[in-house]
Amino acid sequence: MSTKKTIRRREFMAASAGLAVAGLAASQRATAATAKLAIDGGAKAVTATSTAPPRFGAPELERLTEMVKQDALFYWKGPQTAIFKERFQAMCPLEHVMTCTSGTAALHIAVAATGLVPGDEVITSPITDVGTVIGIIYQQGVPVFADLGANTLTLDPADVERRITPRTKAIIAVHLAGNPSKMTELRAIADKHGLVLIEDACQAWGAKYRGKPIGTLGDIACWSLQNSKHITTGDGGVVASSHPVLGPKLQPFGDKGFNRSEGKWQGFSTNYRMSEPQAAVLAGQMTRLEGIASSRAKLGNLLNAEISGIPGITPHEVHAEDRCVYWLNMFRIDPAAFTVDRGQIYKALRAEGVPCSPGYIPVPVHRSDVFKNHAFFNGHWTIKEAGMTDMDYTKVETPEAEAILKTGMRVFIKEYMTEEQILQFAAGIRKVAAHYKA
Repeated sequence: MSTKKTIRRREFMAASAGLAVAGLAASQRATAATAKLAIDGGAKAVTATSTAPPRFGAPELERLTEMVKQDALFYWKGPQTAIFKERFQAMCPLEHVMTCTSGTAALHIAVAATGLVPGDEVITSPITDVGTVIGIIYQQGVPVFADLGANTLTLDPADVERRITPRTKAIIAVHLAGNPSKMTELRAIADKHGLVLIEDACQAWGAKYRGKPIGTLGDIACWSLQNSKHITTGDGGVVASSHPVLGPKLQPFGDKGFNRSEGKWQGFSTNYRMSEPQAAVLAGQMTRLEGIASSRAKLGNLLNAEISGIPGITPHEVHAEDRCVYWLNMFRIDPAAFTVDRGQIYKALRAEGVPCSPGYIPVPVHRSDVFKNHAFFNGHWTIKEAGMTDMDYTKVETPEAEAILKTGMRVFIKEYMTEEQILQFAAGIRKVAAHYKA
């Protein structure tokens, strides 16, 4: 009997493609050190292109077509909201799900649900969108900024614990760039000190921590649907929880304080309701999410692997058991390793065709003027003026966050990019790093 294995055409083609990609990568690595930079008149490293497919189409149109047949477009018991929730819970099995108008609104609802009172403190990241902290301030709480891990861009659990005081009420873990925070450590800290753990997953649609969906590890989780996110309704948000006490509070806090299940007011809050037309688009977008998340994870990890080992370059750190969904990929530059500054490296990378940008936000959140001046409400911060907090943001130090913003270089990862493009991005980074090596 013959022991030869029959190779199917599909397997042969897959193996051939893999060998071709590996060969391309090896060839690009070999020529990087001697190639002339594009900024100096040489050939660009990045020649491969891809075209972004339409963001909206049949799945959204199907739901919108059904939506216009409805007699009402209100969210409560709305068919489109119900279909979204069903699809959301298939991805992230949380019991209480509230759609709302933005990620900022979702975070405000989450903070309000904790029972924050004036002067209470919430520990979070100094590198994030200001929407992470707006809800804290509007509830008359005090944002407390802890430092970050060097290359994860997420909270350093040890520094979080150092900043806990008797006034600490909650921790907001920001899964920046779609990279899961160190949730095991943060969960342990929250449980030890009796704190609420909120997940800011606004940039982390489809991310996983140790195989578990982001959003299922904290007490409350929040997502953004702003136009730049993995899936979108133009603007919008989702806040969800399975916590037996906090979960039932989400809907009323997003709906003027009215508990629609019980038919009664339970306190005052703002109106953050999402309408049925947005929910229809969102339900359609949910059918695309897994493909988007898995593609970005694969491409971002490939870039990390390809630039690992380049002198002076440190890749974005992602745990091997996690799924980072790369809202962006940020590597760091060691200034001492190069003869030029980050600005020149950026210009050279852009000339090579690498889609990148230096840093992320200009300064850590607490270094912005409104924080340094404590000028949140028409130039005032009532609780500080009333002596309910002694927080002085001019004295807050987060050295690693400062260093990240000064040495980081973000590369934009899109789900429709090809592996060939990513390999060429890496070749461009390798080429520029070799040319400017100190």
